[in-house]
Amino acid sequence: MNQNPQRSTLVEVAHAAGTSKTSVSRFFGDERQRLSQELQERIAAAAKRLGYHPNQMARGLKGGRSRLIGMLVADIRNPYSVAVMHGIESVCQAHGYSLMVANTNNDPAQERRHLELLTAYRVEGLVVNAAGSPDRELAKLAEQGTPLVLVDRELGEVPADMVGLDDARAIDQALDHLQTAGYGELLYVSKPTSRVSSRRVRLERFQHGIAERGLVGEAHCLTLDADAAELDDAIGAFLVRPGTAPKALLCANGQVTLAVTRVLQQRNVTLGSVGLMGIDELEWCALVPPGITTLAQPTDAIGRAAVENLLQRLESSQRTSPPRRTHYQAQLIPRGSTRLPFHHDRSQESP
Repeated sequence: MNQNPQRSTLVEVAHAAGTSKTSVSRFFGDERQRLSQELQERIAAAAKRLGYHPNQMARGLKGGRSRLIGMLVADIRNPYSVAVMHGIESVCQAHGYSLMVANTNNDPAQERRHLELLTAYRVEGLVVNAAGSPDRELAKLAEQGTPLVLVDRELGEVPADMVGLDDARAIDQALDHLQTAGYGELLYVSKPTSRVSSRRVRLERFQHGIAERGLVGEAHCLTLDADAAELDDAIGAFLVRPGTAPKALLCANGQVTLAVTRVLQQRNVTLGSVGLMGIDELEWCALVPPGITTLAQPTDAIGRAAVENLLQRLESSQRTSPPRRTHYQAQLIPRGSTRLPFHHDRSQESP
């Protein structure tokens, strides 16, 4: 048995597909659209049969193109990041690009190291969902002509397109829903906001929104991994605070919703009697009785839009146009966790 089988070559694929070497090069390069669908299928079948895989790094060195898109992810454990990545990957594949993902664990030092690594691999563009520290390095890359797209989080003065949720509007949607459902005293729970623009916008809008609506509210920001006891104390104090208005908790993202749900379950709190609502729709939210009300982000669309913006920037005519902002609206998914017993929702009445 041959322990070191030779790799198939582009010439062998061309022979097996009954076409030219040029056509196979076009198929694996930027010119696939110039080939008929029937020829594309023949080449794909021949490459699969022979186990042929083009050497993308060699192609990049030869043609000045790496066909690589880089992505900096602040926390790959966050379900939001994974869902957005799915949309990014699908567009990359459709356009013949490979995605290189670097997880930074919200660590500024790791962000800078991974940014250097992605640059060394000559990525053609960069999608950034970072903790907010590599502003200077990213601004330098932008000045050098590397297209950048920010996802969910603004980064200082970095001149880049930004794609994400309309955070202020999402908070308004949440407050309107909770008020209509009959809740008048609210606790907003978030991760620390200092380095993350989207968290700051949501917190500020919550503070302004409760004042505009005449609601009673407070906000609590904490590092979930380290402060489970602090979260329990904050929720406990909120639940026993004197007041006649029904209470509800609004969670800034899916990870916060999970942490808050655990505390409420440990305290044997009946959801609905105490309202619970979270930004981010996660599969388990429908499974926790009586179901947790959420605001679903269009994560796949956000990921797709990020790469589509990036690919437009890669065209020379788009490189110097002003940065664009694309904001998406959240979708309200009401469930039993924001349904007060015996509350009559007047918004459902016929005029």
